[in-house]
Order: sequence, then structure tokens, then C-alpha cells
Amino acid sequence: QVQLVESGGGLVQAVGTLRLSCAVSGSTCSSDILAWYLQSSGKQRELVATVSSGGNTKYSDSVKVRFTISSDKAKNTLYLQMNSLKLEDTARYYCNIRSTIYSARNFWGQGTQVTVSS
Repeated sequence: QVQLVESGGGLVQAVGTLRLSCAVSGSTCSSDILAWYLQSSGKQRELVATVSSGGNTKYSDSVKVRFTISSDKAKNTLYLQMNSLKLEDTARYYCNIRSTIYSARNFWGQGTQVTVSS
């Protein structure tokens, strides 16, 4: 079983920066994809960025260049560095681990709120 706990959210002014962290309890597998999702009020959860066990990263078009996903295996922590924040980045951000092999292996954290003000 894997447990995920996000932190680092808060209130920030536009063009500011935040770094989100996701503490991972339990083991990850080489077939796992680690990801950040966001969910804005009244909208569906959407993918922000992913990183594979091999370090390959992917980003949504809306955050490409501004956000960086990374993982520290020694600390069992996933990060999302958020730069040049925009009002539309306001959302609850969720950490996710899912397996590319076993569909039942899909874990979520409780989320952390990011609010960007003008």
C-alpha cells in the first residue's frame, strides 16, 4: 500500500513561485508513473505533469516551461516546482502514483490548495 501526502500549497501572487511536495510512504515500482494533477473549482481533475521511474517527464501545454516535476528517490518525495504562476493555476493539486501494468495500483493524496492572486 502506498500513501501520499502533499504539502507546500498556499496563497501566492501572480508571477510568483511555489514548490509542492508529495511525501511517499511505501515502495514504488519501476513500472510506476508519478504525477501531479490539478482540479479547479467545478471542473474535472486534469493532468499537469508526469515523471517515470527512468526520469522521463511530460507536461500539459498550459504549464510547459513554467513547471518542473522531479522526484528524489532517497527522500521518497515528489516535487512540483511552479514558476511564473498565473491566476488560472489556482486549483487543488494532487499527487498520484499509478502502475502502467497493474490497473489496481493507483494511489492519490488528499491534495494541497494553490491560490494565485492578482
